[in-house]
Amino acid sequence: MELGLRVDVDTYRGTRTGVPNLRKIFYDNAITASFFFSMGPDNMGRHLWRLLRPAFLKKMMRSNAPGLYGWDILLRGTIWPGPVIGREAGQVIRAVAADGHETGLHAWDHHRWQVKALLMDDEMVYHDIEAGFNLFADIVGRPPSCSAAPGWICNNTILKQKDLFPFTYNSDCRGTDVFLPLVEGRSLTVPQIPVTLPTYDEIIGSRGITAESYNDHLLSLIQPDRLNVLTVHAEVEGIICRELFVDFLERCRQKEISIVPLGRLLKEDEPLPGATVRLGEIGGRQGLVCMQNKN
Repeated sequence: MELGLRVDVDTYRGTRTGVPNLRKIFYDNAITASFFFSMGPDNMGRHLWRLLRPAFLKKMMRSNAPGLYGWDILLRGTIWPGPVIGREAGQVIRAVAADGHETGLHAWDHHRWQVKALLMDDEMVYHDIEAGFNLFADIVGRPPSCSAAPGWICNNTILKQKDLFPFTYNSDCRGTDVFLPLVEGRSLTVPQIPVTLPTYDEIIGSRGITAESYNDHLLSLIQPDRLNVLTVHAEVEGIICRELFVDFLERCRQKEISIVPLGRLLKEDEPLPGATVRLGEIGGRQGLVCMQNKN
C-alpha cells in the first residue's frame, strides 16, 4: 500500500520548530513527503475572533488547542503584524527542498485565505497566489512545483486561477480519487490530489478517540486498492504530537505501507477522470471545505 503524505506548514513557529523536527524524523526513517509552506505574514492569532462561533469554540475545546498549538501561535498577529514567514525562515524552506522533499505553496497569508478566499474575485485570487509563488521562487531558486489550499478552502474561481500557474498538481479538496477539475463545462489542466484521511484535530476527542487509540484508528482507515492521502501539520505532528507521529510511521513500516510524496501518486499511463467540486461539511472541522463530487 502507498500513503501519500502531505505536511502543511501554517505558521512561523511551525516553520522554525516543527519543520526541522520533521526533517530529522523523515531522515531517520528514509521518508520523503510533500511540504506546503505559508510564505507571508503569520496572522493566525486573528482566528481567536472565531471563538464567538459556537462550533469553532467547541472544536478548540475538544482538541485542546492552546496545548496543541501553543499560545504564541494562537496570539500571533493579534496586536501587531506577524512576521513574514518566508523572509524570517527562508533557510528552513531551502533545507527541506535540499533534502529532496516535494515542496509547494500553501498560502501567502494563511489566516486571510481561510476567512476571505471564497469572497475573492479572479484578480484577488491570482495576486494572492502570485505573492506566495514569487517569494517561494526567490527563496528556493525555483518555483513551487505544487500547491495545497489551507483548510481545503477552494472553489471554481480559485481552481481557474491556479490553473494559470505551472503546478504539476494541486491538493485543494477532500475526496476519493485523483482527478481533473471540471469548471464551467471544461476540464482544467492541473490534476487534483485530494486528501482522503482525517486530520488529528478532526478526530481527536470524538467518538472516544484518544491519543492512545488515535494511531489504531488512523491505520484502520488506510486501505489497499484505494487512494490514501494524509495531511499532518508541522505545528502538531512536528511538535507536541511528535512521538505519536513517530509511532505511526513505525507502524506503517511494520504494515508495509510505503509513505510517498503526493506527486508519486500521479500515474502517467492512466488517464484521469474529470470531476466537479462543491462546498460541504466534514465532521470535526468548522466551516465549509472543498469536496470532490463523484460524477
